[in-house]
Amino acid sequence: MTLQIFVPFWGDPDLLFAAIDSVRAQRSPDWELTIIDDCYPDASVGERLRAEPDPRITYLRNETNLGITENYREAIRRASGSYITILGCDDLLHPNYVDVISDVIERHPDVDVIQPGAEVIDEHGKVIRPLADRVKRGVLTPRGGETVLTGEQMATSLLRGDWLYWPSLTFRTETLQRIDFREGLPIIQDLALLIDIAFDGGSLVYTPTLAFSYRRHGSSASQKTLMDGRRFRDEREYYRTARELATDRGWRRTARVARVRLMGRLHAVTELPGVLRHGDRAGLKSTLAHIFAV
Repeated sequence: MTLQIFVPFWGDPDLLFAAIDSVRAQRSPDWELTIIDDCYPDASVGERLRAEPDPRITYLRNETNLGITENYREAIRRASGSYITILGCDDLLHPNYVDVISDVIERHPDVDVIQPGAEVIDEHGKVIRPLADRVKRGVLTPRGGETVLTGEQMATSLLRGDWLYWPSLTFRTETLQRIDFREGLPIIQDLALLIDIAFDGGSLVYTPTLAFSYRRHGSSASQKTLMDGRRFRDEREYYRTARELATDRGWRRTARVARVRLMGRLHAVTELPGVLRHGDRAGLKSTLAHIFAV
């Protein structure tokens, strides 16, 4: 099986080429890489990639800037293989990534989503362990080796706390081409899509074998959405939707987890001092609502 890897690109060219090099370094040769440039203004990126001698690497540039969600959709539209990885343009595959994914697919040929073991690095490539990631690993991530979650079990686990790392995931292509991103939730669109896959009866395999480095930046866009309140607002909105879906389906445990959203409330508590220092009234109001609202 050839794994199709797409990189929707808008960002630091140096980090992009580090990501590309991490794909080149795969022990398995069974991969194809497509970079989809979303009109990044640095022309040297395209010039360098158009001269790429490896036939497995393709460079495409959008005619207009699509934005991150639509560029994800463009990758999904272009996928033709059985499985697809949408790699972040600043993240890194470990040399065993394709091997790990291929081994999981061999054991679970009908799987919809695969999560390999992942570590977190900063903008300089140093391994770090922020509080949120320590909670992911120590509290939320399944214990006991390789784990298969399906349907209600998958939805309940992810609504309790999203312990996945989106750019590290491999998806069944047909699943992504059938189940689209929800509109109006740009900040947590990844979680919403995964829960929709679960409600569709999909399956997730987690293997603890370390195969990915996920990059967290100190001044990331996601951190800004915490400070101005957008992330918590979108999260509350989606959890209400998920609760209604679970109730309609008769998934009582899933509905309860979506109603309580304990980890989300605790996350808001840990962010509250930073929001207070930031001084954004909308951010403070949203954070307090996330802690106390029913």
